[in-house]
Amino acid sequence: MSTDPRAPHIVHVIRSLEVGGLENGVVNLVSGLADQFRHTILCLEGVGPLRARVPASVDVLAPDPRIARGPLACLRLARVLRRLRPDVVHSRNWPTVDAIPGARLAGVPAVVHGEHGREEIDPHGLARRRNVIRRVFAPLVDEFVTVSDDLRRWLVETVHVAGRKVRTIHNGVDTRRFSDQDREGARRALGIDERARVVGTVGRLDPVKDHATLVRAFAGVVAARPEAVLAIVGDGPCRAALETLIAGLGLGERVRLLGARADVASLLGGFDVFALPSIAEGISNTVLEAMATGLPVVATRVGGNPELVEDGVNGRLVPSRDPAALSEALESYLSDPLVRALHGKASRQRAVTQFDLPVMLEAYRTLYASLARRRPRPGGDA
Repeated sequence: MSTDPRAPHIVHVIRSLEVGGLENGVVNLVSGLADQFRHTILCLEGVGPLRARVPASVDVLAPDPRIARGPLACLRLARVLRRLRPDVVHSRNWPTVDAIPGARLAGVPAVVHGEHGREEIDPHGLARRRNVIRRVFAPLVDEFVTVSDDLRRWLVETVHVAGRKVRTIHNGVDTRRFSDQDREGARRALGIDERARVVGTVGRLDPVKDHATLVRAFAGVVAARPEAVLAIVGDGPCRAALETLIAGLGLGERVRLLGARADVASLLGGFDVFALPSIAEGISNTVLEAMATGLPVVATRVGGNPELVEDGVNGRLVPSRDPAALSEALESYLSDPLVRALHGKASRQRAVTQFDLPVMLEAYRTLYASLARRRPRPGGDA
């Protein structure tokens, strides 16, 4: 973290540092820009395991979760932000929306709000009450940042935010950390035989990720390819229901629920094809990581997925909640090693040329630096 007291201070307001794409992106961002800005991460609902990856010099605060609840949340958040004296507040997604008026009440010079994806309760962003509030708060925001062009269109066309205030900054992936891996070592770590064909996915076991459709699709894959294995990395509230579904379909040892893992970069090297069955998505960090590893990707045609996966070039796009279409796409890769290799190579190339982490970091550096110029001169009011 920059020790220069003149360095702009950015406060990132998020729900928590639980394992997730948004949270992973924040960790990558503060780590990559730690020498240029002072950062504080304000977690409204507790911290979480990704705290371990935050640089020790970055403050992580987790006040009483009640401050962000109820009609007075913006006033309580204003008190917290007034003490922190940031130059820029950057809130993210619906759970932190009260930080927008809170920042203005605290006299923060610049406010950024990011949209990274949606919840299962409102997968298409059509909830009227939420959109009215977003529209009312829009004049208080200097810049909106979306992680996909799809989310940008939604903010402009559905929420009716002025287009001049909305920019897209795609998530970036560390293409050095996620690269060609030791396949044999990865298979040992997965506990899966080298001869097996592995469909893999990584992500929180949350309803919006729709792992149930993937499990149903995989039942069709196994019918054609008995040597296939499905590896699901991640944990969350849907685990018990998935265990019941797997048992009911008689898949037994063909599906491995591996839980949350810290060695995802290594495990990806043991997959043959990556699957993402989400019903809504911003820009998936796990798809980017799979692409950087050199895997073909089968994803649902939702949200920002088509901005990462070019159908027939580095993967396949299928309708959401369609087990038959997902099963057919997965089986086509498992049965054709040549196409699998060609599309995997195209994934790696696309990740390196378009979504490398330094591209994302430079975009945010430019944004924060331009907004921080608005801060008062030394000796002025905070």
